Amino acid sequence: MTKRRILDLLRNGEPEEQATIQGWVRTKRESKKFAFMEVNDGSSLANLQVILEPTLEDYEEKLEQLNNGASVEVTGTLAESPGKGQSIELQATAVTVYGEADPETYPLQKKRHSFEFLRSIGHIRTRTNTLGAVMRVRNSCANAVHQFFQQHGFLWMHTPIITTNDCEGAGELFNVTSFDLNNVPKENGKVDYSQDFFGQPAYLTVSGQLEAEAMALSFDRVYTFGPTFRAENSNTSRHLAEFWMIEPEMAFCDLQGDMDWAEAFLKHIFQTVLDECPEDMEFFNQRIDDSVLTTADNIINQGFERITYKSAIALLEKADKQFEYPVEWGIDLQSEHERYLCEEHFQKPVILTDYPSEIKAFYMRLNDDEKTVGAMDVLAPKIGEIIGGSQREERLDILEKRIKEAGIDPEQLWWYLDLRRYGTVPHSGFDLGFERLIQFMTGIQNIRDVIPFPRTPDNADF
Repeated sequence: MTKRRILDLLRNGEPEEQATIQGWVRTKRESKKFAFMEVNDGSSLANLQVILEPTLEDYEEKLEQLNNGASVEVTGTLAESPGKGQSIELQATAVTVYGEADPETYPLQKKRHSFEFLRSIGHIRTRTNTLGAVMRVRNSCANAVHQFFQQHGFLWMHTPIITTNDCEGAGELFNVTSFDLNNVPKENGKVDYSQDFFGQPAYLTVSGQLEAEAMALSFDRVYTFGPTFRAENSNTSRHLAEFWMIEPEMAFCDLQGDMDWAEAFLKHIFQTVLDECPEDMEFFNQRIDDSVLTTADNIINQGFERITYKSAIALLEKADKQFEYPVEWGIDLQSEHERYLCEEHFQKPVILTDYPSEIKAFYMRLNDDEKTVGAMDVLAPKIGEIIGGSQREERLDILEKRIKEAGIDPEQLWWYLDLRRYGTVPHSGFDLGFERLIQFMTGIQNIRDVIPFPRTPDNADF
C-alpha cells in the first residue's frame, strides 16, 4: 500500500487498521523507549512516520540497519499521530530491510543540497522532496497530454526518431551512422554515404511535425509526443540536447482554430496537475517560486489576449521601459519583450500572430500581404514563449517557392510536396517543449532539473 493510498483512505473516512508499506528510509531518530523512522515510497510528498518499539523482533539489529537510504517493508497498525506535522503513523509489528545504505557514504545527507550537486547523483536525486515532486508533476502532465488529445479525437502517432530532413532548417542535427569513424569510406574526397546503413546522410530528429502533417491528412487530428534532439552547443539553463516535444496537427483547421486548441490544451494541463498534485504544487509555491499557484490560476481562469505581431511592436515601441534589445519591425522578439507583454502590459497570457515571413519557417502559410505568415506564439508570464504554431502552407506553388527561398532542395521534400498535390486542405498545428512546460508549471529555474537524466554538451551521464 502506498503512502498516497493510506492518506486517501483516511481523508475519505476509511482508515484501515493494518497496513504494509514499502519504501526508503528518509530519517531515523532514537529515544530510550522507542525509535521513529520516516519512510517514503515516492507516491507523495509527505513521509509516513513509523514507530519502532523494543518488542519488535531483532530490534537492536534492525536499528543498526535502518539508516537514511535503506529500503524497507514495514507492516503494522495505523493510528492517529499525536506528533506535529502528520495526522497518522504506522506502529510497526514487522520490519524487513531489503537493502542497507552506508550512512558514511550515502550522498543524501540531512541538509539541503544544491541542484548542481544533485545533478551529479542523478541516479538518486529523485529521492529528494524537490526532484520527487518534479517527477510526480511530470507524470501528471504526461498523462494530461494524452488525456486531452484522446478525449478530443486525436490519434497518437509515433513519428520517426531518425530522419533525413532538417525540419527547422537550423542545421543543428546529430548525425546517425554505422561507419567506423576511424575508417570512413570516401569517393572523390567526399564521404560515400551509399555504404552507410541508410544509404544517405541521416540524423536524429529535431521535430516530428512534417510526418505529423502527413498523418493529419489521413486522420484529421493527430499528435506526437516523444523525444527530439538538437546538437546546439549551448550550456545554459534553457537548453537540452535531448528533450520531449508535443506536436498536434489538425486538418481542416485555420490559424484561429490553432489558437483555440492551444489555449484549451494549456488550461487542461494546468487544471489536471492542480487536481492530481495539490501537495506538490503547494510545495513549489512555498519553496521554489511563490507565484506558482497564481500563475496556474492565471492560465486556467483568464482568456488569453490575442494580438498581431504588428500591434505588439507598436506597444513595445511606446513602452515606458528600456529594453536591452531594440524594438523594430522584423526582429525576432526576445524573452524580455515577450515577458513585458504578458507580465506587465496585459498581465495574462498572450497569443501573438502574423509574424514577418523572413523570421519564420518555410512551412508557415503566407498571408495575403506576402510579408507575414499565419504563425502564432503563446507567451506566458515568467517564461515567455511556451507554444509555437502556425497554419501550414497548403498551396503547392507557394510552398515550392518558400522551400527554395529557404535554401532547401525541393527534391529532399518530394513527399511533403505530394501532400499538396493529392487532396490538400487547410491545416494547422503547434509544438510545445515538454520540459519547458514543467519548468513553467513548477518554477524550477534550470531545465536540467525537470528531466530525469539531462543530456547537455559534455554531459551524457547515467
